[in-house]
Amino acid sequence: MKIWKKSLKVGLVGATGVVGETFINILEEYAQPIAELRPFASQNSLGVKIELAGKEWPVQILKPNCFDGLDMVFFSSGDEISKEWAPLAVKAGAFAIDNSNAFRMNSDVHLMVPEVNGKLLNEFSKPQIIANPNCSTIQLVVALKPLLDNFGIDEVTVATYQAVSGAGLPGYEELLHQTQNFQEMDHAAKIFPKQILFNCIPQIGGFTEDGFCSEETKIMNESVKILAAPDLKVSAFTVRIPALNSHSEAVWVTLKKEVTKEELINAMGSFEGLAIFTEDYPTPLEISGEEPVFVGRIHQDLHNKKRWLMWVVSDNLKKGAALNGLQIAETIFC
Repeated sequence: MKIWKKSLKVGLVGATGVVGETFINILEEYAQPIAELRPFASQNSLGVKIELAGKEWPVQILKPNCFDGLDMVFFSSGDEISKEWAPLAVKAGAFAIDNSNAFRMNSDVHLMVPEVNGKLLNEFSKPQIIANPNCSTIQLVVALKPLLDNFGIDEVTVATYQAVSGAGLPGYEELLHQTQNFQEMDHAAKIFPKQILFNCIPQIGGFTEDGFCSEETKIMNESVKILAAPDLKVSAFTVRIPALNSHSEAVWVTLKKEVTKEELINAMGSFEGLAIFTEDYPTPLEISGEEPVFVGRIHQDLHNKKRWLMWVVSDNLKKGAALNGLQIAETIFC
């Protein structure tokens, strides 16, 4: 990630959550120049101090005029808070980078993965709401973009295997709690629809009338928007698994023409943000904490020479949320 050209005044809504914590860690790791950090959270966290850039910044609550003077506000506190407060951040003169689902499919709002469609913004862009996509969508479109550009894509089928951190700190803690007490406790589910320990749950979000759950709908709709490919057919099936962090995806990609494995790997290997495994394969445990989108097990379908199968893994808290949001900021302030 590039260093900002100037010291920024940054707001962080949802500062005490797992994505907020990751956001702070990345800022610290890259020593981004921070003129001011204004962390926001619920009343329960009022007065908690966030350490960054050698200073302690007390957590505040959202209130009128709380965004005045900020350059950027990152939102990671859910749809309703974003719907109410993100427009107010823009009105106050800040860019609002929103990690919720509130604005993703709004035709007037950019839905951005910088490696894929980062040219939508630049240093001359005016303050506005920018939507950070769904975590599973982000890693999928990074893997698909070089294939779309070089060979064209007819259709995509994806099955996701998503870690509990995708449900936030409560989901993470539920798995840890069940693991630590698995012989003594009643494993009644609280965060997930069913027990997550020793289990897989083929549901993320609520179901629609057509049998898809909301996470699947997000992936299908968002991918088409980000890739600017309205005719692309995307079908998704999402599963929650008892991994702590990092989402995995089994992906079937049908290209518009036949290519060799070498041509396909060369196209993906030269694309920014992708790391290709040619001999081994990535797993969520190994790549947790890493920044790229990792791809392995690339092989050709036995029945269709235009179809390729691959395994895509990425840290959903980093590239799937906080890092992607900061890379969006990079397109504006670097």
